[in-house]
Order: sequence, then C-alpha cells, then structure tokens
Amino acid sequence: MAQLPRSKRALHTGRRLVPALAGVATLAAVLVVVPGDDGAARSRPHTAPAAADGPAGRGRPDAHDVVLAVHGGAGSALSRDDTPPEKEKAYRAGLTRALRAGQRVLDAGGSSTKAVEKAVNELENDPLFNAGKGAVFTADAGHELDASLMRGSDMASGAVAGVKHVRNPITAARLVMDRTKHVLLAGQGADDFAAAQGLKPVTQDYFWTQKRWDELMKAKGKASGKGKAKGADSDGQVTKGTVGAVALDGHKDLAAATSTGGLTNKMAGRVGDSPLLGAGTYAKNRTMAASATGQGEVFIRGAATATISDLMEFDGRDVASAAYEVLVKRLPKLGGDGGVIALDRSGTFDAPHSSEGMLHGYLTRDGKLVTKIFKEESPPNR
Repeated sequence: MAQLPRSKRALHTGRRLVPALAGVATLAAVLVVVPGDDGAARSRPHTAPAAADGPAGRGRPDAHDVVLAVHGGAGSALSRDDTPPEKEKAYRAGLTRALRAGQRVLDAGGSSTKAVEKAVNELENDPLFNAGKGAVFTADAGHELDASLMRGSDMASGAVAGVKHVRNPITAARLVMDRTKHVLLAGQGADDFAAAQGLKPVTQDYFWTQKRWDELMKAKGKASGKGKAKGADSDGQVTKGTVGAVALDGHKDLAAATSTGGLTNKMAGRVGDSPLLGAGTYAKNRTMAASATGQGEVFIRGAATATISDLMEFDGRDVASAAYEVLVKRLPKLGGDGGVIALDRSGTFDAPHSSEGMLHGYLTRDGKLVTKIFKEESPPNR
C-alpha cells in the first residue's frame, strides 16, 4: 500500500480515527536496574524514548499485558548524574517491593482490590514516599493523610481524609468500603473508625522524618533565611508526591488505590484529590482503573480520572488516548501538572504525565518487572 504523507496519516483508536501524531520519537536502549526480592540489583534492557526528543505528542500505550502497576508520585525527576547508586537502589527497591506484594496476591488467585491494597501498603511503609511513614508536614507541623480505593466490578469504594493516627490509610479506606454503607470518612471520625476496626493507632511522631521536616522548613523560608523555597508556590507550598496502584486480576476485574500525605506546608484541614473518587482514583471494568498524582486541586477541578473513563466509554477512546487527553492537554490549562497510571481490562497500560517526571513501575502477565525513576526513562509528555 502506498505510503501516505505524514499530514494525512491517522491512528486507529477504537471506533474513531484521530490525526497522526507529528514526528516519531527516537528510540534508545537504556539499562533499567530492577532489585530482586533479596535486595540484589538485577539489570535488564529496556527501550525508552531518548531524552533529547521525549514522547512529544504521544498518545500511545506504554506497555501491554500488564496486570499491576504502581506509582510513587509525580514531580521533579531524579537526575541520573546526581543520584548516588544507593539512592537509585532504594527507590527501585521500594517500587519493586510494592509490585511483588501485589503480585503475590494475584498469583494466589486473589482479587485486584486486595492486590492494590497490599501494593500501596508497601509504599506507605517506605519513608521515601509521601504516604504513611513518609507523609509530609502540614503548615502547623502535623500530619494529615488521605486515601481511597475503588473496585471496578461494581464500583464499590472507600476513602478516608485527614486521618492523623492511621499507619496505613489505604487499609482504613478498604474497611470503609467493606464494613460501612458510606464512601468517605474524615478526620476524627475516620481515626476512630479505623481503631474500632482493629487498626492499631500510631502517634503523630510515627510519621516524623528528618527529610520531611527539612522540606517544611524550606517551604516556610526558614532554612536559609532567604525567603520562599525554590519550587514553592505563592503560599510557600511545595508539591510532593502521592502513591498509588492499579491491578487486573484473573477474573478480569480492575481496581485502583491512592494514598498520600498531601502537600508540604499545606493548610490544616486541606484535602486533595487522593481520597476523592473521580479525581484521584477511579475504577470501572467497562473502561479502566486509574490512580493520579500531582497538584490535587487541579485534578479535582478537572475530575481527572472520571474524565478518562468517560472519554473511553462515551467517546470511543482507548486508555492511552484518553489519559493523554486529560493529563497532557486538559489539566495544564487549569494551571497544574501531574501524572496518572491507567490500566484497562485487556492489560493495556499507560503512564502519561505533564510533570517533569513520575516514579512508577509495572508488572506484566509473564512476570516482567519494570521500574522507572529517571527522567530519560519516563520523559514528560508534550
């Protein structure tokens, strides 16, 4: 068949034809180090877009036959030149532990709901990530955590917001889904509910880490006495990450989960997108499961994850095209950036982000495990 001019080419996306993307990203081989369960680093080849070009204008899937994916937040990407080997190993190990925890559930025939909970538990227990143990500080030097979980088969959901004494908020969110007629519990009521369900409370100092304290001091402009920290907004807030997971089980059921400590120096009582269904988390078997990370207020205003689902259900988009439309084309116009991991029932996976980077990883049906922590491994979509 004759080759059409570039301007006339089209990509087929479900029931629609959309104009072809201008340009073709140059591919380059890079080496991704994947820590095993024993902590040893293992290397495997991985093909990724070259850093010079990036996936400009991309709306294509990152991978196929994926059964589980996790993210550790969007924001500044790690620099390969400035990252010591031990730090790289720690981040890859954290993402790998989360993937392995979810994999054990799926391999045993467990549900996608349990798989995402267990994967997020691992990230909540790791002080490297802004959830659970690694939660950032509020403006009054406290910790307020949010989480939500959604099951795609019946859209059952549970969420908690502003909890102060729950070690693993995603487990509290699952209990809200399983043991109440409600979807979202907040504040003291959510803390009391979690304790009544057998989750042992922790004191606020459980969440304290030197790294997060230093970030608060910088956000308040007190670290150097030179004013607002680099990267802070007009209120001195520095956006930090979120964690999340999406999964597809043996019954072809989808699930999604998201957990966060919020923003460094956020107002006490502030709630972002992570505990809000349709903003930070969404799962529907007919479309996809998604967990978002970024500037929460923008994700709420843009109903980010629900809009991805709606584009698939009502506009005939595939998961990659829909996620790209929302994350790269729509949300930046509302004044914020971030990323999302999205997975459909066929195992098609995409992780578009308008932020500089997004820590994430995924596991395929045949056991291939990939983690991405450096900018060149996962350049921002444009």
